[in-house]
Amino acid sequence: MFATAVTPAAADGTDRVVMRFETEKTFVMYNADEGAEASNNGFHVPVFVEPDKDGTPARNVRVVVDASGLKGVARLGDNRMCKAEGPVYTCEYGDLQNGDGESYDPLVLLGVDGVEPGDSGTVTYTATADNAPMITGTTRMAVGGPTLSAPGKEEGVSGLAPGKPAQVTPRLANNTRFPAAHGVALQVNVSEGLTLTTRYSNCFYAGPSPTSAWCTFRAVAAPGAAYRTSAPLAYTVTAPKTLSGEVTYTWSSAPHRPAQHATRGTGAPLTLVRTAAHRDFDDSHGRVGVTTTVQADYEPVTGTVRGRVGDTVSVKLGVRRLGPGSPSGDVGGFEVVPPEGTTVTSIPFTFEDTDGKWACDRPGKPGGAFVCDLNSDVFWPGSDGTTTVEFRFHVDRRVPGAKGTIRVHNPFDRTPGNDIAAIPLEASPAPPYRKPAVLVPTALSAVAVLAGIVLYCRRRRRTTA
Repeated sequence: MFATAVTPAAADGTDRVVMRFETEKTFVMYNADEGAEASNNGFHVPVFVEPDKDGTPARNVRVVVDASGLKGVARLGDNRMCKAEGPVYTCEYGDLQNGDGESYDPLVLLGVDGVEPGDSGTVTYTATADNAPMITGTTRMAVGGPTLSAPGKEEGVSGLAPGKPAQVTPRLANNTRFPAAHGVALQVNVSEGLTLTTRYSNCFYAGPSPTSAWCTFRAVAAPGAAYRTSAPLAYTVTAPKTLSGEVTYTWSSAPHRPAQHATRGTGAPLTLVRTAAHRDFDDSHGRVGVTTTVQADYEPVTGTVRGRVGDTVSVKLGVRRLGPGSPSGDVGGFEVVPPEGTTVTSIPFTFEDTDGKWACDRPGKPGGAFVCDLNSDVFWPGSDGTTTVEFRFHVDRRVPGAKGTIRVHNPFDRTPGNDIAAIPLEASPAPPYRKPAVLVPTALSAVAVLAGIVLYCRRRRRTTA
């Protein structure tokens, strides 16, 4: 939203360390209708350093920012980043050796009641170093306005096939007492996997396959009025694996084009059409959710509980991704109902070297399902697209034909026929030493033998005595 200006450094040649500012020529502090409720700490003062031929850094860099010129248009809040003496801030940057800039945010700007759009003041700043020429810079700090509102969440688009276009018609309301006298600007963004396809001559696009558009309108947005664009902006699903996305748009009464929007549209211009007032517009964005026809098919990874009665055995259970899409937000999960005759004793996991006994939520009542949420930090998919966890089953008893179930799910799985699989139980009889009918007589016999030995020893001692 801001025009960028480079403040030149006083350089003597390439054999010296050189500093420079890259700061905004004009910085909009807040909108006039926000008044004293406004707050902004986003004013950056980056210092760029060009080392000399030996790579020497700028040493002991210090930046002094003088905000005394903001009196009447902004108040200064508490700032812990730089030392303050009244409206003058001293920021210690230290030694710098970089070509990308080192930035401090020296000012906390608070609004003032009674200002008008366009009111402004000036901030000056100076950078010094032990081994580089001093540099200075100036920024005009302006009051913007008015705040333009959008409807927030709008009706979503579902079942959009790749390559098929959809449309959004942005809407705005100026629910303030100030006119947008210098026109308005609209920025439309689409998420990854979507591409804007409509080209208008008063819109500038970011890149050859744009995901962002910046459109300007000379019309004045009157106080209390609402508008929509005269035609929709179209977008298309261009990535074949895209499951869902979002279209967002914002309105601005400070129409300065961002530098990355360099490609101008060649079609007819887009205009604004006045509509009925919308006092209910109180959001900064318009948002349209998009779901596509692409699916992320899951199938269960299952196994057989195989062991003797009394054994505790491990079985890996989980999901296998069949694609073509891969969920990145709500990735779903799976549910496990153990086979009759078994008890799940633990579902262990290790995360950040911390042992955990239960990677999944246990059922609230007997016979219920263990619920495994793949969105949790417990689960990490393997290179083959599977995500599994080890269930430990205790084989309680033999139940011929017993089968548990595993069911997988995610919001983008549209092939339900392969979502459920069985978990068979193959239980063998317990070994003889585990059977109560054997253990009890054996124990009694051992006691009897021991008692006989003790009695024999006692009688022998009496005889010898």
